[in-house]
Amino acid sequence: MKHSMVIAVAALCLASQAFLSGCGPNTNQIRRMQALEEGVDSPTTPEELSDAIKKYQNRIEDILNADVRIGIWYKILGTRYLDSKMYGKALETFREAITYYPTNQNLYYYVGVCAGYMAKSALDFEARGSRAERDNYLALSESAYLRALELEPNYARALYGLSVIYVFELNRPDKALPHLEKLVSLEKRNLDAMFILARASYMTGNYDRAVEMYDLVLATSKDAARKAEAQKNKDTVLAEAYGGK
Repeated sequence: MKHSMVIAVAALCLASQAFLSGCGPNTNQIRRMQALEEGVDSPTTPEELSDAIKKYQNRIEDILNADVRIGIWYKILGTRYLDSKMYGKALETFREAITYYPTNQNLYYYVGVCAGYMAKSALDFEARGSRAERDNYLALSESAYLRALELEPNYARALYGLSVIYVFELNRPDKALPHLEKLVSLEKRNLDAMFILARASYMTGNYDRAVEMYDLVLATSKDAARKAEAQKNKDTVLAEAYGGK
């Protein structure tokens, strides 16, 4: 098995070296490597052709299975980095995982999370008054959440994460509202979503909807601290909208 892998790597190296040098790959060399690896050399008879196809199919399955394992390892490593709050490393690792699983909504969600945290840590070290790095991370976070929702429209965590970015980081509560409305319809006891929907409604001038959400928190929550926060926020909205009435 080791001998076979060495031959395969050598063949790849020959091809990549030829490409990087600007020359076309040496087809004869690659064919010789393939013949050495699989024991198939210029099949001609139907039996030889059938045998060659079978051998190369087995090799393809081996490569596919290896790629599947590598993709899974990237996902596991990314979540370990995320759990350790190593958001930059996690972001790089999830990016690699996406090359193996480009339609996995969870990977895009994790990219959104990591990019959001990296935006908070993006400092203007050269004191040039630039917010470019922060803005780039926020744009990445937004696009990752949106891609996750393209793949899974009812993905609650992505709906929530995207709404947080819109309300608290990009100051675009209007864009958060449809996602939050969908989220509270999917998860009728999601208090965090209720709070953010109330805030976004308040920010966009829809005071009645904000009060309605705070009332829903008061009716749903059993946590005294949350109920107190909801009541305080409700009083603030009423005071601004209706003079405290």
